[in-house]
Amino acid sequence: MRLGAAPRSGDRMTLKEKLQSRKAKVGVIGLGYVGLPLAVEFARAGFSVTGIDTNAQKIALLREGKSYVRDVPDADVREAVRAGRLHATIDFDRLSDLDSINICVPTPLSKTGDPDISHIHAAVHEIQSRLRADRLVILDSTTYPGTTEEVILPILSSGGLRVGEDFYLAFSPERVDPGNPIYKTRNIPKVVGGVTPACTEHAMALYGACMERLVPVSSTKVAEMVKLLENTFRSVNIGLVNEIALMSHTLGINVWEVIDAASTKPFGFMPFYPGPGLGGHCIPIDPFYLSWKARQYGFEARFIELAGQINRFMPHFVVSRVSDVLNDREKSLRGARILVLGVTYKADTDDIRESPALDVISLLLRKGARVEACDPHLLPEDRESVGCPIRPFSAETLREADLAVVITNHSDFDYATILKESTEIVDTRNAFKGFSSKKIHLL
Repeated sequence: MRLGAAPRSGDRMTLKEKLQSRKAKVGVIGLGYVGLPLAVEFARAGFSVTGIDTNAQKIALLREGKSYVRDVPDADVREAVRAGRLHATIDFDRLSDLDSINICVPTPLSKTGDPDISHIHAAVHEIQSRLRADRLVILDSTTYPGTTEEVILPILSSGGLRVGEDFYLAFSPERVDPGNPIYKTRNIPKVVGGVTPACTEHAMALYGACMERLVPVSSTKVAEMVKLLENTFRSVNIGLVNEIALMSHTLGINVWEVIDAASTKPFGFMPFYPGPGLGGHCIPIDPFYLSWKARQYGFEARFIELAGQINRFMPHFVVSRVSDVLNDREKSLRGARILVLGVTYKADTDDIRESPALDVISLLLRKGARVEACDPHLLPEDRESVGCPIRPFSAETLREADLAVVITNHSDFDYATILKESTEIVDTRNAFKGFSSKKIHLL
């Protein structure tokens, strides 16, 4: 049947035909930075989409046509809701009516550094209790290789339904890059791996309706490993360049100049940049899903663990730089007024998860510094999580501080004003590239 064609008279439409014709009822569990953009894309493609989340406040906003995810404009949500293609609810009983369900829930690390897949467990049990034949279930949440087949499959199969025949199960990793103006959910190639070939085909039918490019792989384990490789690659290379930055500081070399010069080589080199530490929902966490799984097989992931040690050390190095700069002015860190510029983990985003700024602030406070922070992108509900007073960006705020430390290089910071009004600056992001001043102290 060609895409969009009506079913043949007298025939019952199969799940694959429903997916290809966009007549399937699609569900998304977890309406965060991954689930909401996905739900909106499904709705834009013409599916009837039900989004389920336990956060009643999010549901209320969506029903009003408002977005709480920076990369999803209010207009997109409003259009989908008004057209009747996007429905938001906290009621898991709505799962009974759905043909396809995507799981987009958080997968953090526990306090002991082990994978916490409790949200996946909870979502899968909600699905299993309402699972009927001819249904598609896809996990999008990042996890360790084997989760789909070793954890989800036994739960969904416990009622007697057979995977690949009665229902279809696949893994398709989210690859969202918050704040990226070019690559969004629709045009990021979608990796898809099913438990069986039929599972892959059904997942491809769903994503083929709204994604520009699909990348099928041979299994769910391969698909799970793809996401971990991508972020482990970044973590290890950031760890390497952070170590080079530490070494360069000791040798009196400007590491940023080194990287810029090395980047002129047209082959064999890819630039990565040092910073105050890793932040966000993926890079600080995902590699340790992989090393945790490797340990179960007696394999020591030494590159991953070493990169993690170096990256976790960077907030301590930032505080050391701050202390050294103050010491050169014959001023103690204890009692000094330090202004942290940028609290979110990434420039021009509002996400503070795993932000190195939080570690820097905590370490400075422990050393007895009087710390304040400034971040125009910080959400009101996150202010208390920062651990220090939040000040508006102004010349007065800058002048009152003994030292300003740039942790997140937001594009809307006025760097000329920062340079003019600050007494001393520790720049962890090379935000003052092109400026020349003895006030500026690089990482």
